[in-house]
Amino acid sequence: MQAPQHLKPIAPLPRLIFASRWLQLPLYIGLIVAQTVYVYHFWVELVHLIEAAFGNRAALEKLVTSIGYVPSAPLDGLNETIIMLVVLALIDVVMISNLLIMVIVGGFETFVSRLRLEGHPDQPEWLNHVNAGVLKVKLATAIIGISSIHLLKTFINAANYTDKVLLWQTVIHAVFLLSALAIALTEKLIHHPGDDDGAH
Repeated sequence: MQAPQHLKPIAPLPRLIFASRWLQLPLYIGLIVAQTVYVYHFWVELVHLIEAAFGNRAALEKLVTSIGYVPSAPLDGLNETIIMLVVLALIDVVMISNLLIMVIVGGFETFVSRLRLEGHPDQPEWLNHVNAGVLKVKLATAIIGISSIHLLKTFINAANYTDKVLLWQTVIHAVFLLSALAIALTEKLIHHPGDDDGAH
């Protein structure tokens, strides 16, 4: 067994270029701040929902405004449509938060520096085999999930949208779906399992 060779010193220019990856650090810190804003928004909406459930009119009006619901008759309290739209909005926040975590953790691990989480009990399972291609597929899948929630919210509240808006949201969702399928297929073709077998 040969002893590990010492790494050759890197020339100044390549060292500077390689170190420039740390310029992305403020971007990831900014995403962490955005994550904090989403957490705050989630709890504000949840508190309003709880207050509205106990008859708080001000909280109910804030909920109706935030979800863009226009009732056909004066509201006496929460109804099933409002609850459903608020819950979908909360799920939407959670899914976007999950997307942020994938970008922050996976992006930093892939493009900036290793997090060295091996053996940590909370290490994400997907982080073991993450690369730029896998990250793109996961992000595309997450975007489809978020788009699905938005589309469902629109259909539930369809009376307050024009046919043009409904049509375009459906078309955009279909484009997201086709794009994700194309990304996944491209990644599968590039990293075909048979390529490794033929090398041996």
